[in-house]
Amino acid sequence: MDNLGETLMEELNCETVFTIGNIDISEAVVVTWIIMAFVVVVSILLTRNLKVEHPGRGQLMLEQAVTWVQGVGEGIVGEEGKRYAPYLTSVLIYLGIANLIGILGFKPPTKDMNVTAAMAIMSIFLIEFAGIRKKGLKKWLKDFTEPVLLVTPINILEIFIKPLSLCMRLFGNVLGAFVIMKLIECILPVGLPIVFSLYFDLFDGLIQAYVFVFLTGLFIKEAME
Repeated sequence: MDNLGETLMEELNCETVFTIGNIDISEAVVVTWIIMAFVVVVSILLTRNLKVEHPGRGQLMLEQAVTWVQGVGEGIVGEEGKRYAPYLTSVLIYLGIANLIGILGFKPPTKDMNVTAAMAIMSIFLIEFAGIRKKGLKKWLKDFTEPVLLVTPINILEIFIKPLSLCMRLFGNVLGAFVIMKLIECILPVGLPIVFSLYFDLFDGLIQAYVFVFLTGLFIKEAME
């Protein structure tokens, strides 16, 4: 128990793996590169022998899986926001793998607030872009004065609150799961952690990925209304 604070600080510390010029490359960036390489290689292997006629059982299962994942994003943003579904799908795949990669001994990138902040900033730029594209710049600016001019500062502040909410929710839940697992390991090092790991490392990791994508899609849909 006494070492929990030290272990937590080690997890929060963004360790520099190597340096390119004057740029420090952190462990979270390296793990993200590994995830990207894994996704690219798997995508190439799964799509290299696709057939238009008489597809095999494996291709049919792959098409069904891809359709389902794309449907998650499209179901959130609706028909008008369908063009943004590929981004949501990509984020869902990345966050899902990033939250589960700790099982293989890697440090999940989502334990680094820089990663969750970057994901949130990208999402908020897309959200505001969707609003401008749908309404036009003039109508988008006018929306900040609705329903009354008095709430304009609050509406402007909301632009900064949304990415902060997305960032801290993802980071806090992943970090919170780590703290709970460490407490459980202190109480009973053998047996019990395996049971709770099925929830915190598997189920909760996927849930947090979906929640991030769901909220991003919901904000995009609201921006276009």
